[in-house]
Amino acid sequence: MSMTQAEQTAPRRSMTSRGDLSAVMIIASPALAEQFLEFCVGTTDTWLAGNCLSEANSVPAVAAVGLMAYTCWMIFVLCASVSIGATAVVARQIGAGHWNDAELATEQAISLGMIFSVVTTVALWFLADDYVSAMQLEGQAHAMALQYLYILIPAIPGFMMIAVTTACLHGAGDTVTGLIVMTIVNVLNITISASLAIGVGPIPKLGFSGIALGTAISHVIGGLLLLIILFQGRAHLKLRWRGMWPNFERMRRLLRVGLPGGLNDAIVLSSHLWYLGIINSLGTTQAAAHGLAIRLESPGFLSAWAFAVAASSLTGQHLGANSPRRARRATLVSLSICFTMLVIYAVMIVLNGNWLTGFFLDFPQPESASYATSQAVVKILWIMAVCLPFYAVFSVISGSLRGAGDTTWPLLITLVGFLLIRMPATYWLAWDQFSIPFTDIQLSGIGWGLTGAWLAMLLDNFARMILIVSRYWHGAWTRIEV
Repeated sequence: MSMTQAEQTAPRRSMTSRGDLSAVMIIASPALAEQFLEFCVGTTDTWLAGNCLSEANSVPAVAAVGLMAYTCWMIFVLCASVSIGATAVVARQIGAGHWNDAELATEQAISLGMIFSVVTTVALWFLADDYVSAMQLEGQAHAMALQYLYILIPAIPGFMMIAVTTACLHGAGDTVTGLIVMTIVNVLNITISASLAIGVGPIPKLGFSGIALGTAISHVIGGLLLLIILFQGRAHLKLRWRGMWPNFERMRRLLRVGLPGGLNDAIVLSSHLWYLGIINSLGTTQAAAHGLAIRLESPGFLSAWAFAVAASSLTGQHLGANSPRRARRATLVSLSICFTMLVIYAVMIVLNGNWLTGFFLDFPQPESASYATSQAVVKILWIMAVCLPFYAVFSVISGSLRGAGDTTWPLLITLVGFLLIRMPATYWLAWDQFSIPFTDIQLSGIGWGLTGAWLAMLLDNFARMILIVSRYWHGAWTRIEV
């Protein structure tokens, strides 16, 4: 994938020279395909856990896989400060025509990502047991989650490198390279996980640990591939070893832009883990149902992420070219398409909920634990359907603000949504009784279990949508320097 001589000498062209719909789809389509492939991997892991293990192991395995899906997200979030800063700075430099500075920002972002990955790997290795215990999984589900995590931890540098390199390429308007590499990663993930989980020919049957090995090996290969591609040169970004020597001024600039966004993602993740801990405390069946429901919801929020990438990249490039009017148009186009897609998907989920839950749980018989899990999922599908359009608006507009370098307000809005709305509402709606932290005061709750927890999510998504639209409408994002 090295650049040809023609590519090296060709005029460098940003997305600002294209029409709005064309630019959005050029960026969003490969990102959408990439996210669909990522969904296939998670779907395969969940299906293997629910179908290829014994009846006694299937529900604990689905609960463990659900927690590990959050854990993979956590690994990407830990380098979000670098990734968000890289996308914004690279996009702004390219929009202004400063291609050499864009390359330097890419090199420093990768160096910073390498530092973060080493620290994260060491810390998580020693904290793994405490982390799984804090998530309140019980018995076999706890043991399976810990087994998966110890296999996953050595692969953290691979996850980090995928996150940072694709963020730089997205800032340059290139989502095709990430799609190609993630296609390879996902094919490897599915193939290795399935082969090791069920045993194929001479390949040993490792059961649940085989699912984890497939995820770890494939992401390490993906991170190495992206590094090799960028050293060869892609999207007019080409790495040089000398440019990767730490430059603390450039790293500071990346973090100045990215830290609020990274902190925003860290708060989102921490709140989700806190939220997950409450759900896990309801029992293994409810934990497995929540994990499966998130799996069914994931095509929606992964699609929203793809259009958020388009809005982020185009907003940064148009502001770099001093055209806030076109930045607004690009965001509106991204939002319109994303909103329509998620409404259609929400309707499909509600109409086919019973079949989908049965597919993941091997169409269980009544009175079984798997059947109770499937029914718990069906009860909350309508809440998921209402949440998705709200999430589309919040995600795309947040992406646009990040591309502009306005990362502080999304952080504040996230704090309000999670800490003041979702978490208090979850305690009240999910539990029969709860205590106010740091006090002896006991309060009565509604006791709706998983359904109550998802209603709290709905309230949070609606509130954050209203607040993010208000911030965007204010227009201060057009005047931010990065």
